Amino acid sequence: MKKFSIFIFAILFLGIYSCSKNAKQEPGSNTGENLPAGVHKIEVVNHMNASNYTYIQCEENGNKYWIAVQQMPVENGETLYFSKSMEMKNFKSDALNRTFDKILFVEDISKNQPSKSEEIKEAHEKIMSVRENNISVKPLKDGKTIKQLYSDSKNLDGKEVKIRGVVTKYNPNIMGRNWIHIQDGTIENGNYDLMVTSQDKADLGKTVVVEGTVAVNKDFGAGYSYPVMLENAKVKEEN
Repeated sequence: MKKFSIFIFAILFLGIYSCSKNAKQEPGSNTGENLPAGVHKIEVVNHMNASNYTYIQCEENGNKYWIAVQQMPVENGETLYFSKSMEMKNFKSDALNRTFDKILFVEDISKNQPSKSEEIKEAHEKIMSVRENNISVKPLKDGKTIKQLYSDSKNLDGKEVKIRGVVTKYNPNIMGRNWIHIQDGTIENGNYDLMVTSQDKADLGKTVVVEGTVAVNKDFGAGYSYPVMLENAKVKEEN
């Protein structure tokens, strides 16, 4: 009877072990680790540098996928952490001459595990720049103001417009473009900030004229969405 009981226990143990080992874990679940919500723990499988980016094939809970970060030194087998990312599908890297079916552009890659005692911040920081109360820009005669753009966005969607404004935030070379925030002192229902994407550079605090295509309700995923923005804009700095 004793031998039979030991045999049954062994069978149950092996069954539980097998189920646990073969259970598929979802990305971001971080099973077995008490990481803050939304934090991904990944292991570097392969990596390569191109242009200003490091492309990393990583593994998370048995799932392999690609991420791109600002160029940094990494080693295969190294553990990294991140929480902020933007997914791009069918992304072509000209520098690598390769198209990724899906890739995450990661903002906050780190080699250090987040502190468990630290409060969890929001998944993404506020996307607009802080309102500058001292900005007052003379509108273009043949252009629009930020107020007009927001108030008439449905009619302007897909059209080319020009706006004069002051650069209040600038993030260069993300996903092959520069991201420029401008303000002109006008406001519509709390909207005072305009996002502009361009191949042209811009300097903080400078007055510029931007001319681009109006895009309405643009959603890049991961919390980065814009009710109105200008895309593929030409940027001209004024003296």
